[in-house]
Amino acid sequence: MIPFAIAGVQMQISTRNENITAMGRKLDVLVARFPWVQMVLFSELAPYGPSPHYAEPAGGPAEQIFCQMAQKHGVWLLPGSLFERVGDDIYNTTPVIDPNGQVVTRYRKMFPFQPYETGIKPGEEFCVFDVPEIGRFGVSICYDMWFPETTRTLVAMGAECILHPTMTDTIDRDVELPIARASATINQCYFFDINGVGDCGTGRSIVVGPSGYVIHEAGGGEETIPVEIDFARVRREREVGIRGLGQTLKSFRDRPVQFPVYQHDSKLDGYLNSLGPLIKPTRGSRAGVSLPPGAIAGPDGSVLMPNTHLTPKDDIETTHFDPATEPPKY
Repeated sequence: MIPFAIAGVQMQISTRNENITAMGRKLDVLVARFPWVQMVLFSELAPYGPSPHYAEPAGGPAEQIFCQMAQKHGVWLLPGSLFERVGDDIYNTTPVIDPNGQVVTRYRKMFPFQPYETGIKPGEEFCVFDVPEIGRFGVSICYDMWFPETTRTLVAMGAECILHPTMTDTIDRDVELPIARASATINQCYFFDINGVGDCGTGRSIVVGPSGYVIHEAGGGEETIPVEIDFARVRREREVGIRGLGQTLKSFRDRPVQFPVYQHDSKLDGYLNSLGPLIKPTRGSRAGVSLPPGAIAGPDGSVLMPNTHLTPKDDIETTHFDPATEPPKY
């Protein structure tokens, strides 16, 4: 067994006042109650909420306060994320602070929640770090999880536990929970998805193990979630398969296909080009744009009318749904 104790903090996040003082109090109480905890993870943008007005350079005053907190308690600390200013650019950044109060790495969110999270520049580098004699961790933030390639890449880089601060205050939290569970299962890793409550979250943080079992799902109020995980369990699952069955990482490694959809010159992603720009919906636009009856989207994004000949290379399986005439199927 290779045990390591992580606590997720699901706390009230205000958009009207700074939350750093409250985070410090939460950390004081947490360490007093659970002195065996070795790492603490807060929710996305916990220090100030979602306003870029509070953006500061890396190593700024807020980050320095969190470094002092980590050193005071001798814990690894991920204080959710902060807006980081680099020249005219702003990133959504998670600092990883070790028990000595040193920032060992920073992760910049790759997928800001467009078209809503405007003005935030996406990061371009994946982030993994090691806790000596324990294991390797990966970091992602909120909407990153919706793109499975992000977690897959972290795991391919050796991550055994994904630390995922999120800020979800919308009605799709019930959708995110199975995404978190699937991310843990198909990647045979631990997954800590920690949300806030109040102005910046609906709670329901979730911790999932490498077999896909839910270790804990929080409610809608404040909670401290201390969990001891076992890195030997991850390695065993990856060796013999999930519950002794699917060896997903080995199967992906030995895959017979290179997924041409990721190669833009393959034209297999042409349908995506037919979806229109990434903008906020307006009144009356929720139904989308219907193609003419019987038409399909071609592989290059063009609209093909009935009886249009497709070569075998271009032939794709297509389903047409007209929201004006057909009821949705669930």
